[in-house]
Amino acid sequence: MRELIRDREHLVRLALIFAAGFVAFVLVRSFVIPKGFGVYGHYRAGALDDVSARGIHFAGRASCADCHDDLEKAKAAGKHAGLGCEACHGAQSAHVADAANVVPGKLDPKTLCPVCHTTNVAKPKGFPQVDPKDHAGDQPCTDCHKPHAPSIA
Repeated sequence: MRELIRDREHLVRLALIFAAGFVAFVLVRSFVIPKGFGVYGHYRAGALDDVSARGIHFAGRASCADCHDDLEKAKAAGKHAGLGCEACHGAQSAHVADAANVVPGKLDPKTLCPVCHTTNVAKPKGFPQVDPKDHAGDQPCTDCHKPHAPSIA
């Protein structure tokens, strides 16, 4: 016990360092953590408001069909019938609003198609899956398949 009292200076210094570290942690945390965080567990209360303020960027399938009705008919006959246009082409609301000036970028089927069709044991057995290198080598999928009606070669 006498040693503890004799080394009291060291204990006080250690306690002060610990207290300073705790105060620094609380100050940094107050600047780094958003104000609404923790109201609903590990969820920031204002997140939904932030997302909804961005607005909708997808045009929707009907908007695509208004101008591209031939592609919609081809797609309806193929295996991609249930797939929305913007699943592959990305959000196109800007293109729908100003089709003359906003032209969608050209898609690269060698990188796009494997996103869904690369072999994966977690996918249903009936889902078309390939090993892109064995299936097509360096050739794009569109050399053999029509993207809007892939079952029709």
